[in-house]
Amino acid sequence: MTQDMLLGNEEPSKSKETFLEKFCLLAKAATSNAALLDVIRQALEAPNVFVFGELLAEPSVAQLKDSEDAKHFETLNLFAYGTYKDYRSQPEKYIELSPAMQKKLQHLTIVSLAIKAKSIPYALLLSELEIDNVRHLEDIIIEAIYADIIHGKLFQNTRVLEVDYAQGRDIPPGYTSQIVETLQAWVNSCDSVSNCIDMQIKYANAEKSKRILNKERVEQDLINLKKVLKSQASDSDESMQIDTHGPGTSGGLGQSELRKKPSKLRNPRSAAAVGLKFSK
Repeated sequence: MTQDMLLGNEEPSKSKETFLEKFCLLAKAATSNAALLDVIRQALEAPNVFVFGELLAEPSVAQLKDSEDAKHFETLNLFAYGTYKDYRSQPEKYIELSPAMQKKLQHLTIVSLAIKAKSIPYALLLSELEIDNVRHLEDIIIEAIYADIIHGKLFQNTRVLEVDYAQGRDIPPGYTSQIVETLQAWVNSCDSVSNCIDMQIKYANAEKSKRILNKERVEQDLINLKKVLKSQASDSDESMQIDTHGPGTSGGLGQSELRKKPSKLRNPRSAAAVGLKFSK
């Protein structure tokens, strides 16, 4: 046997309720209590029958509850909702179980544990099934897997059964309201999560809008700043052109001065005549 065994990897099969139909028909057709009790025993031993709700609901079977054959009804009720430990705690309440019945009840007990937890320690299984041999326990588990009521993996090194799938069991009378409450709590939780997600979406959209507006504002500020810088650069260029043609250029002499000096040099005779006149 390997260190760990992967079992039941195939897809879960169809419900075993179809195998119960034959026994329901036989119970309806039973003409005596003895025949009806025999049908119940056959159903309890049948290898493919693991649900019993429909058979319990048959009027002829329900009538056994208050009769001298109430043990058969209680035993059928045990296989529908109970565990192997329930049987061992009050064996006088039920009919004597055959080896096949006991093994099936152990298989159903494993299913009940698998429904509650996906990781089941060997210690818990040994206690619930009242088995003191690990090899025997593993054989019981493998048989349950081959019966297609659970799928899982045995870890022998850590002594744990990891469950991937477990067939459902019958729902006890009055348990429907608890299921409704559980489902309602789940719906309320989903609504709460949905509302929280909606709030987060609204907050995220608001923050996105703020970032878009801020980005547009910054881009507009950059455009305005570029316009201002361009306008200042244009004014500076015009100022430099005016200074180049204005007073103070060409060695500090203005254009008027340049015009006057040449006019004096162009009339040397007139200047000489004036000088002679004054000398006389």
